Amino acid sequence: MEIQLAGRVKTLTPSTTLAITAKAKELKAAGHDVIGLGAGEPDFNTPQHIIDAATRSMNEGHTKYTPSAGLPALKEEIAKKFKRDQGLDFELSEIMVGSGAKHVLYTLFQVLLDDGDEVIIPIPYWVSYPEQVKLAGGVPVFVEGPESNQFKITPEQLRNAITDKTKAVIINSPSNPTGMIYTKEELSALGQVCLEKDVLIVSDEIYEKLIYGENEHVSIAQLSPQLKEQTLIINGVSKSHSMTGWRIGYAAGNKEIIKAMTNLASHSTSNPTTTAQYGAIAAYAGSQDEVEVMRKAFEERLNTIYEELIQVPGLTCIKPQGAFYLFPNAQKAAAMTGFNSVDEFATALLEEAKVAVIPGSGFGAPENIRLSYATSLELLEKAVARIKEFVEKNTK
Repeated sequence: MEIQLAGRVKTLTPSTTLAITAKAKELKAAGHDVIGLGAGEPDFNTPQHIIDAATRSMNEGHTKYTPSAGLPALKEEIAKKFKRDQGLDFELSEIMVGSGAKHVLYTLFQVLLDDGDEVIIPIPYWVSYPEQVKLAGGVPVFVEGPESNQFKITPEQLRNAITDKTKAVIINSPSNPTGMIYTKEELSALGQVCLEKDVLIVSDEIYEKLIYGENEHVSIAQLSPQLKEQTLIINGVSKSHSMTGWRIGYAAGNKEIIKAMTNLASHSTSNPTTTAQYGAIAAYAGSQDEVEVMRKAFEERLNTIYEELIQVPGLTCIKPQGAFYLFPNAQKAAAMTGFNSVDEFATALLEEAKVAVIPGSGFGAPENIRLSYATSLELLEKAVARIKEFVEKNTK
């Protein structure tokens, strides 16, 4: 029997991150000393009080279905978190919990987009944004955030990209892959364009707790009641509480959108994993001390490794303000070492220097590479030393 796959999946682009990770694992399995800098997750274990709460919930018999939009107790803690951190008030009917922020975004686009509807996606972007839009029948419209503007788009660029088919714009701050943060003033200016043009703002704030230096996280929804009404916030516990495998994310915003997302989830996942929800309750209701310990560790790594990275010939890098990624421009380094593209340079780094980085082409930025500093400082310093040695040895 010949299987004919649906046309919508034939347009999907394979994940660059997963391809590099698979190659790195293959080399490791063959006995090579590979340093992987592709990780999109903290290298800390989930805080013990969260693990204990989840274990306790199972022992107490909380192993059954929950409401599709999540446990009311968890939604209450999420609402408290919004009030505590951003001064935002959300009713429980305005919050939907899903199986990770990725699943929540997927569900959002499925209920929001009809065929041909456009979503504006700033470049560089997280790899799954355009694929999820396409799977929902939508059209990704890319707007480049130039390196000269810290990879951020301007109000003028946004206004010029909006058409009568535009349904939404995605704002990811702090950003994966760049680590850049939109300031309050920048968000306000972008928000005014969205209000003028009646465009929904999808604000991905998954890295909000990982902020460094004098920078601060501002949600566009907290700038005015009008912008709150125009915004759907996406967040979760994966990055903030080192709970990537628990798969708990959530959306907060317009009741009609949340209701539609809940209805769709009831026919796809039924509900987020019950045990993980009890862990997430503990994450928000309990001590946040370990969140700060992790943030400080990332900041120390960033401050150390950034100074070493910019000493590598041919690499230039804007210092990140948040998240746990460095996003250097490697075009000159690639040319110096005789490669036609940064993708080829990244492949050679893995094969010869045994350092796995993610080519920026997967994020819409083919001149860059992404390095995660969600690993030990010792390994980071070793990896950067290998990259420097590789460039110096191969410079033509």
